[in-house]
Amino acid sequence: MTDYKAPLRDTQFTLFELLDYEQHWQSLPSYGDTGADIANAILEESAKFCENVLGPINQSGDAEGCSWQDGEVTTPKGFKEAYHQYVEAGWPSISHDVEYGGQGLPPSLGMAVNEMSGTANWSWAMYPGLSHGAMNTIDAHGTEEQKQTYLTKLISGHWTGTMCLTEPHCGTDLGILRTKATPNADGSYAISGTKIFISAGEHDMADNIIHIVLARLPDAPPGTKGISLFIVPKFNVNPDGTPGERNAVSCGSIEHKMGIKASATCVMNFDGAKGYLIGPPNRGLNCMFTFMNTARLGTAMQGVAHAELGFQKSLAYTRERLQMRSLSGAKNPDGPADPIIVHPDVRRMLLTQKAIAEGGRMLLAYCGKLVDIVADGDEAASKEADGKLSYLTPIAKAFLTEAGFESANLGMQCFGGHGYIAEWGVEQNVRDARIAMIYEGTTGVQALDLLGRKVLMSQGEIMKPFTKEVHKFCKANEGSPHVEALAKVNQQLGELTMHVGMLALENPDEVGAASVDYLMYSGYFVMGYLWAMAALKAQQALDEGRGDSAFYTAKIRTANFYFARILPRTAGLAETIKAGAASLMEMDDDAFAF
Repeated sequence: MTDYKAPLRDTQFTLFELLDYEQHWQSLPSYGDTGADIANAILEESAKFCENVLGPINQSGDAEGCSWQDGEVTTPKGFKEAYHQYVEAGWPSISHDVEYGGQGLPPSLGMAVNEMSGTANWSWAMYPGLSHGAMNTIDAHGTEEQKQTYLTKLISGHWTGTMCLTEPHCGTDLGILRTKATPNADGSYAISGTKIFISAGEHDMADNIIHIVLARLPDAPPGTKGISLFIVPKFNVNPDGTPGERNAVSCGSIEHKMGIKASATCVMNFDGAKGYLIGPPNRGLNCMFTFMNTARLGTAMQGVAHAELGFQKSLAYTRERLQMRSLSGAKNPDGPADPIIVHPDVRRMLLTQKAIAEGGRMLLAYCGKLVDIVADGDEAASKEADGKLSYLTPIAKAFLTEAGFESANLGMQCFGGHGYIAEWGVEQNVRDARIAMIYEGTTGVQALDLLGRKVLMSQGEIMKPFTKEVHKFCKANEGSPHVEALAKVNQQLGELTMHVGMLALENPDEVGAASVDYLMYSGYFVMGYLWAMAALKAQQALDEGRGDSAFYTAKIRTANFYFARILPRTAGLAETIKAGAASLMEMDDDAFAF
């Protein structure tokens, strides 16, 4: 079993060399006091916590899982104790408002910290992870009283939060949800209904759990326009802010799952539970998007986490595992065989994992800068950043989870038969990774959001700020490695967008037929831009004689691999995008059985 080691050097390169976070933070009034020294100290402390506390209970947590009895959930051994250490160290409050007990550091720094905890132990990280979405939602849409009552305790970590959307009869289609909210005389509401697949809906790690719940008011219009949002605490809150009597919300059961077994996935029953309206009536789905967008970037991070963990495990194993001789001559002549890392196909798998893990880290960090700008609050800058983030979020969520699962599988393949047994932890990594393509909107849902709701409905305007940025980069760096290939993909993306748009005018099914391939094409393109930038930055460092030449050389060679072996996947995707809907829709529904 290989222990998790936080990729501090790569994180520092991504933040401070590739994306110049220090200058970025100094340009924002809210975060101008944050420098690289402060950030690195925080990252180093986070690495210690993740390596020494969270990593060691990842496999044991999977083996033990959560247990449910009489509505109460017990988390695996060590989880509660790790969470208490996490709270005592102040980790939940890093990037939240100082007015409510936060440290006021940039959200992007919090994202970098969360990547470490997620890679070390994704199941554990889901408990505080859901809380961040609850905090952002209450902060954006709650009243001052709600912020003082709930936000302060969530930021401190003494309470945790959930997102309660899905019901037994509806998953993504929230317009048909049935949970009801009946007004009480005291201004609160009685919430009644059942929610399923609620991550961290019940557990023993915190003093209270604050559920953010979608429900319908009695006079609500049908569909998504009739959904409101409510705060429903596990324990009602006393006037002095302490947890009081148990609310009428209970965990009916927990799911028995393929992976993330140490994260409690709950069926939650609301039996007239006392809740409080957050945001305007019948505008709950709009408010919930604050939570959902946070969760989508968090899930994108899961793809990076599983790619990184699989890469670390398989790299260590392939350096030690002896099997066969190299085709070009013995590389370990004094041993009975060569380490399998010398074989080209093993190197293909390792480099794919490395390219996706490091490229995914770059993409999340790029999005993190946009999140900072939005949070800083300057109206014009925030609008521009939010538009670019709106375009990139479905790409990050769907592409990185698909690529992360591919990487986790490749990690398992590197181990051969040993990867299929539990001892090494790579089969757990594959199982844990699989859910990321499903929750917070499946790959297909994200693809429809990207191509249909955003790109085509805006007539391509939403993608232009990013594609223009790439175009300017290519123009400024003509002749540099990989720039010509990147420019061609950028141009082709525009052509494909126009092609699908014209077909969709005649047949709306063309959007659904092209959407997933279009999203994956977009993901390879976006990551290609970041790898081209990384290669240039690394070459500049080498030319200037800065230290760590082995690191920079490896960065350039990984970029070379990406452009030689990964970006060409766009050529096949272009063909399937242009193939259209005909071959998908021509068969009658009842003919599938034959």
